[in-house]
Amino acid sequence: MPADFNPLDSQLLFALPRCLHKKSGWTEHTPLAMFLVETLKPRLLVELGTQRGVSYLAFCHAVEQLKLETRCYAVDTWKGDAHAGQYDETIYRELVERHRRYEPFSTLLRMTFDEALPKIPDASVDLLHIDGLHYYEAVKKDFDTWRPKLSDRAVVIFHDTVEMARDFGVHQLWQEVSPHFPSFNFEHGHGLGVLAVGPQQPPAMLDFLRTANARPEAMRSLFSALGRRVFLEAEKQWLTQQPPIARAVVALKMK
Repeated sequence: MPADFNPLDSQLLFALPRCLHKKSGWTEHTPLAMFLVETLKPRLLVELGTQRGVSYLAFCHAVEQLKLETRCYAVDTWKGDAHAGQYDETIYRELVERHRRYEPFSTLLRMTFDEALPKIPDASVDLLHIDGLHYYEAVKKDFDTWRPKLSDRAVVIFHDTVEMARDFGVHQLWQEVSPHFPSFNFEHGHGLGVLAVGPQQPPAMLDFLRTANARPEAMRSLFSALGRRVFLEAEKQWLTQQPPIARAVVALKMK
């Protein structure tokens, strides 16, 4: 008999990630990132589009905490694009330092998504995060070209599924692909779609998606609240690093 998802059964759902950044659009999804690693226990995890590494380091933190044998790869040029903007070497250098503790099982691949394809075996990726250029044609190309790399229990997640501005097209691709697989779309934090592409999903993953679709408002409220907690922690950490006068100005604005 199918079981309901119980958030209290999770080891990591209520944990804080090690690395936070107040400017990242991914901060509010880090609880889901760690939960997915816990649920899927992926053998191979690939992220397409990493920038500051908030999502990727949350994945890595979960792998470390759970002592999994997961191999992780982050693929990015770390030069920026039309949607992320252009940025200098500081972004990459800071990520390299934060990532160092995960090097025994994780690799930063500084290259294009196409250049990384030959480095990943076919039918091997259990968890794929697509977060590159967000034009419809670009995200569809990423999904199509990386689909042969997916395993029979693969899950693909798409960021920015509710963003409509600046010609974002992830929402359009999501509308096309989500009816064909077990799926659920979280609407906070610019949107995050979870797509269970592989036909041999772990029972816990199917229970999670089944519960989410049966109780969508409750599931979205739960993960939105969890994400808001992480966001506020990131704000607090940032504020404690500011000079006293700057902290006083922020405090006055909050009154």
